[in-house]
Amino acid sequence: MFQVDSRRKAKWLAYVTAMLLGLASLAAQAAAEMKPFMLASTSSGTIADKISGVKSALTAKGFEVVGEYSPYANAHIIIVTNGALKKAGASHDRAGYVAAQRVTITKVGDEVQIAYTNPVYMAAAYRVKNDLSGVADALEAALGAEKEYGPEQGLTAEELTDYHYTFGMEYFDEPYDLVSYNSYQEAVAAVEKALAAHKGGTTRVYRIDIPGSKQTVFGVSMIEPEDGGNKYMDESFIMNEIDFKPVRSTGHLPYEILVKGSEVEALHARFRIAINFPDLSMMGANSFMNIMPSPDAIKEALTLGAGGEIQLDF
Repeated sequence: MFQVDSRRKAKWLAYVTAMLLGLASLAAQAAAEMKPFMLASTSSGTIADKISGVKSALTAKGFEVVGEYSPYANAHIIIVTNGALKKAGASHDRAGYVAAQRVTITKVGDEVQIAYTNPVYMAAAYRVKNDLSGVADALEAALGAEKEYGPEQGLTAEELTDYHYTFGMEYFDEPYDLVSYNSYQEAVAAVEKALAAHKGGTTRVYRIDIPGSKQTVFGVSMIEPEDGGNKYMDESFIMNEIDFKPVRSTGHLPYEILVKGSEVEALHARFRIAINFPDLSMMGANSFMNIMPSPDAIKEALTLGAGGEIQLDF
C-alpha cells in the first residue's frame, strides 16, 4: 500500500512539475525580447553571386517569391510569402501587412550580408495572434540564423502590440487614410493603375492578395521624381540617414499600401520607421530630426501611388 501511494505521489509531482515548467516556458517566451531583423550569414563575393542561390533556398522551403528589386547600389531585396503568412494576413482586417517577409542581400565593404525580417516580431507589431514561429524556422532552415539585430535592446510581444515611439507619435491603428473607392475591386484596380504610371515616384514591387479577405497588400518603391520631386520621400535618401549601423537593416524596404475593402491605407511613417528602428535618436546625426519632413512626403507619394489626390490646405 505504501509503495502504491508513493508511486502515485511521484507521478503527481512529476505531472505538476511538468505543468509548472510549461507555464514558466510560456511566460518566458511571452516576455522574451525580439528584434526586427535576422542576420542569416555573411560572406565574401558579390550580390549578383548570391541572388539565385538565395531564391532557390527559399522556394525549396515552401516560400513563394512575389517580387524583388534593388532600391539603391549594393542592396537587393527579395519579397516572399507562403500559406502561413497569407493565413495570418487574413486574421484581422488590417493584418495584410504581415503576409510579406523581406529577404535582403547587402554589400557592406567587402562583406555580403544576407538577412531577413523576423516574422514573429512583425506579427506582434501588426497585432497578429497567429504563431509564425514556423515561418521563422523555415527561413532559418533556408538561409541560416546567426543573430537577431536592429536596436541594441529588443522589444517583447506585449510592447510591440501597443508600440509607439514616444508621446505624440502614431500607433499601428493610426495609419494614413489614402483614398476611398466604391468597391474592393475598384480600389485594387486603381492602385495598380497609379503604380504602373509611377504616380508620385512610386512603383509596384509586389502584390499579395490575401485569401479569405478583401485585402491586397502592395509593396511600393519610392524614388524622387526627376521633374521636381521631394527628396524626403525617396527611400535611398531616408535609408542613408537612418540605416548606418555595420549590419544594415535593408529589410525596412519596401513600404506598403494596403487595400482593405474599398479603403486604401498605409502605415504612418512615424510608426513604420520606428518599428524597424526603435532606437533611432530623436535628434543629432542619423536621427528622426534629419528626416522630419519625410512622414508628410511619404504620405503624399503613397496617396498618389494609391490613385488619390493631394489635398492642399489654405
